Amino acid sequence: MAYGLGIIGNCSYSALLRDGSVEWLCWPRPDSSFVFGPILDRERGGVFAVEGVDAEKVRQSYVENTNVLRTVFTCPGGKFELLDFAPRFALYDRFFKPSMLVRILRPLSGEPRARVRCRPTYEYGLAHVGSWRASNHVEYSGFPTPVRLTTNVPLTYVEDERPFLLEEDRHLVLTWGEPLEAGLEETAERFLERTLDYWRRWVKGTRVPRDYQAEVVRSALALKLHQYEDTGALLAATTTSLPEHPGSGRTWDYRYCWLRDAYFTLNALERLGHSEEMERFLEYLRNIAEEGEGRLQPAYRLNGASEAPERELEHLSGYGGDGPVRIGNQAFEHVQNDVYGEMVLAVSRLFLDTRFVGEIPPRTAVEIVDGLLGQIDARLEEPDAGPWEFRERSRLHGFSVLMHWAGARRAVEVAEALGADDLAGRAREVEARASALLESRCWNEEVGALTQVAGEPQLDASLLLALHLGYLEPDDPRAASHVDAIRSGLEVDGGLLRRYTAPDDFGLPHAAFTVCSFWLVEALAILDRTDEARELFERLLSLHNGLGLYSEDILPDTLEQAGNFPQTYSHVGLINAAFRLSRRWD
Repeated sequence: MAYGLGIIGNCSYSALLRDGSVEWLCWPRPDSSFVFGPILDRERGGVFAVEGVDAEKVRQSYVENTNVLRTVFTCPGGKFELLDFAPRFALYDRFFKPSMLVRILRPLSGEPRARVRCRPTYEYGLAHVGSWRASNHVEYSGFPTPVRLTTNVPLTYVEDERPFLLEEDRHLVLTWGEPLEAGLEETAERFLERTLDYWRRWVKGTRVPRDYQAEVVRSALALKLHQYEDTGALLAATTTSLPEHPGSGRTWDYRYCWLRDAYFTLNALERLGHSEEMERFLEYLRNIAEEGEGRLQPAYRLNGASEAPERELEHLSGYGGDGPVRIGNQAFEHVQNDVYGEMVLAVSRLFLDTRFVGEIPPRTAVEIVDGLLGQIDARLEEPDAGPWEFRERSRLHGFSVLMHWAGARRAVEVAEALGADDLAGRAREVEARASALLESRCWNEEVGALTQVAGEPQLDASLLLALHLGYLEPDDPRAASHVDAIRSGLEVDGGLLRRYTAPDDFGLPHAAFTVCSFWLVEALAILDRTDEARELFERLLSLHNGLGLYSEDILPDTLEQAGNFPQTYSHVGLINAAFRLSRRWD
């Protein structure tokens, strides 16, 4: 389902496109209603398509080192290209990132014929949308703000959806809110050059490994688009309701900020040399922690709101008719205690890295870490829904205990760096208790691994992170046993891993979860089984969607991608595994 989908965006919104069709675009925020959502319903999802008439071939690619998408149409009469982008560049000491989609058509040879269709919608396809024409634009009604298409394509051809000869460059600018009042052609071309320059400069400022550079750069660019810059929130994925596997009913809305996913994303961005996302996220975290009096939910809306009631939209058919379509997510109501340890890890860099000294007062830093440690202490043995968000059961999950241990250990480091002796002492005590809990209740000698639930034998791929976090050192005999047990128990096809095999609220999981296989790559590399790790990694690299992008899941029967897209988890896994396997620069 993700094959051929490209993502563009500007850290204010993102859009998914395939062969000239806007398959997904939400305004004004990524968690708002779609304006175009044909990927979930071809009848009610609206349309914004640029088509080559009788096209014999359509080829998509990114302009190198950017988030600008290029589509080339080969038609009987000639060829033309389509450039799609969301403007983003520095302006007046801030970033200009409007709710604006720019599309530029350029003839390349002969006399190709093109067609433009634009029918936006809203309220998830329920809005009554009308339109009226001015001299050089079409205005659409039925929205909470002006929506306008400004273009030098003859408006009659747009309104009637008729083909036209593409004899010169044509420009399409769709806006939400503030319309384009400047010159169309000059503005679109200038915005293109400045946006290309912004992304190329961003990539130049990105740290890359010696090997796998193209794959890491594309993943880095995808991660950046999942930052909602206005508040600092980080999205888990761009979409909602793309099924984990056909007929599964596992169709979730991932357009929110999961604190766990945010930690992993921040960790990868820091490895890439980008820290501004971490600083913005800390502001976001402090706001939601203040409002919740220290208690953290697993997920929040992009504006920090703590509620997103889950409901099904019965009027939408779903991807390929495979519903239900859901908005909101029940995970907002869950207890998932691993988030406290992850947040210590996420923010600790700002307190331990000398580049940030002075930006956050030591007293504030101590208060932040002390508050998170207090929650870890209080919830050390509290059952929860676990990282995979079981809906109808609560257990003491091994992954939550592991993150308690990792958070407490990092709290010790922060406290020592800040000279907070009392905090350091409490953190050491919590670390020791968490370690004892892992040893006595989560390690299963018969299975030879840390298990999903304390005292039970089920396996969980998330516990591969026991090696990444340093709980199981490479020379510990249990480390190899642990990795091999998880691989043996969860593998579905040549290193592709399920998250778990225990039945959940929807039965047995079928699809392989993409990031789990990247975690396995890293675990094998940590064990110095480098050839084995590299073989699996290069297999995973071959399974991208045609544009270097990854969704949530891989179907073991067909090796197609499935689930929400692009999934930040998946790209984080790729980046970390590439750095782990790459040759050193020196």
